[in-house]
Amino acid sequence: MKEVIDDINRWQAENQAIALATVVQTWGSAPRKVGAKMALTPDGAISGSVSGGCVEGAVFEEGTAVLTANRPKLLHFGVADETAWDVGLACGGTIEVFVEPLDTAVYQFMRTLIQNDLTGAAITVIRGAESLLGRKLAVSRAGEQLGTLGDAALDAQAIAAEARVLHPQRVQLTDEVEVFIDTVRPAPTLIMVGGVHIAIALTSYAKTLGYRTLLIDPRRAFGSDERFPHVDQLIQAWPDKAFAKVKITGETAVTLLTHDPKIDDPALKIILKERPFYIGALGSSKTHAKRVARLRDYGFSDAEIGRIHGPIGLNIGAQTPEEIALAIMAEIVQARSQN
Repeated sequence: MKEVIDDINRWQAENQAIALATVVQTWGSAPRKVGAKMALTPDGAISGSVSGGCVEGAVFEEGTAVLTANRPKLLHFGVADETAWDVGLACGGTIEVFVEPLDTAVYQFMRTLIQNDLTGAAITVIRGAESLLGRKLAVSRAGEQLGTLGDAALDAQAIAAEARVLHPQRVQLTDEVEVFIDTVRPAPTLIMVGGVHIAIALTSYAKTLGYRTLLIDPRRAFGSDERFPHVDQLIQAWPDKAFAKVKITGETAVTLLTHDPKIDDPALKIILKERPFYIGALGSSKTHAKRVARLRDYGFSDAEIGRIHGPIGLNIGAQTPEEIALAIMAEIVQARSQN
């Protein structure tokens, strides 16, 4: 949703009719992930993408028809279709796209969640009786609700399903009714302890992927504005004081990069009592074994210590600081996708 918000806001200010297309399922080599969006207006304006260019033309035509009929539609594109070559999916990809007139109230609800870094979902009927197709229920994890899928029983089933869903996906509620649960989550945060060279590149990678970045280092020569002009927040303090100013949530990743137990260990004592989705510590297998021994002496269990990714990063044969940062960021992305 984030990629189309600015254009939708502008089109709404111009009183334009708007259709919204959402990828609800993919197979094979489809180029966009589930949840990808494209917004459009009848005069030819397009924002976002559902296929990286492959099926945008066909989706635009269907979108204008949806606006004219004021009736949503589930589209299927794949290699088995006679239109496969026309829409650019002859390489083996298949996607399903739900196209609907923009529901202004639900859009505003979801936009508010995104702008305030809150968790919630828009739940839409994509298969069912004609009277139910396109019905929407928006919910937040704070308990707010807007809209209905048609009756209280369906709403209750949908809310229960949404509580179990971490990423956008379609869910069969009953034999007749299938919904798409379009989740939004707060922007993830990457906390880096140690202003080493790796952290400079890691900050850039993280920001490119939409992470808020925070660097902690009491050593002013390392954790300086000159070295990290691109970091979102810089805290020049020891971990006990620094983490007192930081909120760690399930959307937080923490990397320990100093190689210095005087800095890394106090940070780990704090972090291991919290629930970030990722903890990684730089160092060789030998260094990590020593770290594990110290943490056991501090009273941490093997289960708690086992949450640490060490040595940090995916094994891609990284050598340079930039390559090591790439391996770390890849492991963080992997961990979040499984969270």
